[in-house]
Amino acid sequence: MPTPKKGPRLASSPAHERLMLANMATSLFKHGRIVTTLPKAKRLRPLAERLITFAKRGDLHSRRRVMRVIRDKSVVHKLFTEIAEQMEQREGGYTRIVKIAPRKGDSAAQAIIELVTEPVSAKQAVVKEAEAATKVAAKEEAPAEAEAAPAAEEAATEE
Repeated sequence: MPTPKKGPRLASSPAHERLMLANMATSLFKHGRIVTTLPKAKRLRPLAERLITFAKRGDLHSRRRVMRVIRDKSVVHKLFTEIAEQMEQREGGYTRIVKIAPRKGDSAAQAIIELVTEPVSAKQAVVKEAEAATKVAAKEEAPAEAEAAPAAEEAATEE
């Protein structure tokens, strides 16, 4: 069968690429960071973020979907208990890619892909909380103003 011409591939076949990405994802969740080539890191990021999103859900179906990709049960357990707990406040952007010096032998572009372990900045959390508070206050003021308007009209008609 001829190889398909559409879309770039990292390996010789789609199956090999899936296995390679699964192995890299397993290593990423086991160690927290891995050094690889830049194209591989860019292809790994969406897969890793999708797996973390499944882990944040935490139900049995999500665990089984993650087990399709990551075959190591201890890594899946770590993903669902430790990593998902760290990423609970984060709405996305669970990984970070940092470019480093090219590889010595073939001068291939290298990158570090790592899990973002820093907590979500306090400033963003405060801004979201303030926006929510203003929405609640606006909803509470609207009925109060509606009640105050007829009372003001009655007072004006009495005078």
